[in-house]
Amino acid sequence: MAASVSLAAARDLALVSNKANGVNALSLADLAKVCKAETSRWPDGKAVTFIMRPPAAPEMRIVLEKVYDLSEGQVKALVATANRARPSHPAIVIADSDEDLVNKVASIPGAVGVVDVYAINSSVAVIKVGGKLPLEPGYLLHGN
Repeated sequence: MAASVSLAAARDLALVSNKANGVNALSLADLAKVCKAETSRWPDGKAVTFIMRPPAAPEMRIVLEKVYDLSEGQVKALVATANRARPSHPAIVIADSDEDLVNKVASIPGAVGVVDVYAINSSVAVIKVGGKLPLEPGYLLHGN
C-alpha cells in the first residue's frame, strides 16, 4: 500500500487550460493566486475557474506543498470559502478523476487545472509554470 501511495504522489503534474484562454504561462506567484481564488478574472475578462483533484488525493500533495503552502484542511476550507463568495460561478471545482478534470477544463471558458501529464489530450492547452513546461528540468510540479 505504501508503495502505491508513493507512486501516486510522485506523478508529474501539468497546468492545463481551456483552449480559448489567452494564457500560455504563469509565474508561481500568479498560479498561487489562481489556486487560492485571489484572481477572479483573466486579462480578457473571462472568469477564472481552477479545477483540481480533491485535496486529500495523494497526487495533490505536491500542489498543497509547492503552490498552496497550506495543509489539506486549510485548502478544503479555502475552497468552501472561495465558492461561497462566487455562487454563480465557482472559483474552485473539485474533479473526481483526471479524465473528469480534463473534460471540465475543456468545457469551461476561463478554466485551468492541475492534472497528471499522461491524462492530457488535445482538448486542453498546457501552460508553462515559471517559464517551464512539464517534464523539463526544474519544472515546479515535477513529482519527487
